[in-house]
Amino acid sequence: MNETYRHKLLLERLAENHLLSTAEIIDLLNISPATARRDINKLHQQGKLRKIRNGAEALTTFHLTSEKSSINHFDEKQRIAQAAARLCKDNESVIITCGSTMQMLGRYLCGRKVQIITNYIPLVNDLIKQNHSDLVIMGGQYNQEKAITLSLNQHNETNYSANIMFTSGRGFTVDGLFKTDMIIAHSEQQLSSKAEKYVVLLDSSKLGKQVGMLFTQLENIDLLITGKEADPQVIEQLTARGLEVRLV
Repeated sequence: MNETYRHKLLLERLAENHLLSTAEIIDLLNISPATARRDINKLHQQGKLRKIRNGAEALTTFHLTSEKSSINHFDEKQRIAQAAARLCKDNESVIITCGSTMQMLGRYLCGRKVQIITNYIPLVNDLIKQNHSDLVIMGGQYNQEKAITLSLNQHNETNYSANIMFTSGRGFTVDGLFKTDMIIAHSEQQLSSKAEKYVVLLDSSKLGKQVGMLFTQLENIDLLITGKEADPQVIEQLTARGLEVRLV
């Protein structure tokens, strides 16, 4: 049985049973334990299932499909989140800010050996429910409207560092990343200098737009991940300024 067919059969069975042990996968596909582990790892990295201890779990735990009607550009954001998850390596630490794409990213990282640092409560709730083993919740006062916690002592946040910080916004031009929410922008200011790599995740509808305040200048951004639907002229302008852009 070739790999493509094995993966198709595994995902179909997961959709039915939701959870499969490694032993069940070995029996189902008639493969060795080593091949089963490779298949699970590969599909996990592709964001098609969630690797758990001694098995695999369907992504439907998070009911992503039920959110499709309520999230603009759902399919594009899902591709962006999957591409972002592939940037993260085991035993790394990542900062994830707020928003629907950020929440998708956190879900794709759930269960992996990645430390997630966030103050976004909906994502925190997801990760706790799914028993993610390495979660840092930024402390402070809970802001119900924004669904984030805001530190009462800015010095606390400087103690946290990460390999990658992922963020989003409302606009993106050759000047940089724009945000409209001052509360959220302020909560990210202290964190933005604490990561080795700064990655922006934005759906293509936001490119070429100046909306709100300039939050981060282009030279401070290491990578932009956006959809293949993006305007080629805008992408050309950004890459001409030296920005690495990944279209998915």
